[in-house]
Amino acid sequence: MELSVFNRTGNDTSRTVSFADDVYGADPNDHAIYLDVKHYLAAQRQGTHKSKERAEINLTTKKLKKQKGTGGARAGSKKSPVFVGGGRAFGPRPRDYSFKLNKKVKTLARRSAVIYKLRDNAITVLEPFTMEKPSTKQYIDFLAKFELGDKKTILLVPSVDKNLYLSSRNLQKAKVMPVSNINTYEILHADRLIVAESSLEQLHTLLVRD
Repeated sequence: MELSVFNRTGNDTSRTVSFADDVYGADPNDHAIYLDVKHYLAAQRQGTHKSKERAEINLTTKKLKKQKGTGGARAGSKKSPVFVGGGRAFGPRPRDYSFKLNKKVKTLARRSAVIYKLRDNAITVLEPFTMEKPSTKQYIDFLAKFELGDKKTILLVPSVDKNLYLSSRNLQKAKVMPVSNINTYEILHADRLIVAESSLEQLHTLLVRD
């Protein structure tokens, strides 16, 4: 599969880059994608939820009424979960939601997500470019050249580019990140991937490594 290379003004440079059919022509693995997205979202959870149980409630432990003869259930403490203000039974406690996922599964999931993007024609290869200084306006103009102003986009660059990052961080639907930080969730969440030509080799290594 071959994709055209564009410059920052949105014009075709008449050059192409190829994506090997034996790698990117395979069927994507939906279950690997599910596991990796679940792994990513689980790691985002803070897990700081907490409710007080009856041992942590500051209420009287005086017996509320006599044991028998009232016609109601026995009651020995205002801390009981059955009373308003009492402790919660089996309430949430702080916990870590993350779990282990094999590297090969994560690699397969990322590759499968890229295959879907290739099938949807949702990847743009861009000539290497940077910005002399941070400018959100210039970055908006850059996206407009590709008619992506209202789309969710990710620009993948070989390494951290401070000017590009600062230019895009105020835009809700635009992201700039090093190709080494890409993950399955971000790939699928974006409407279009813009891949700097200089980062293609690094991306390929990331998607096919054992």
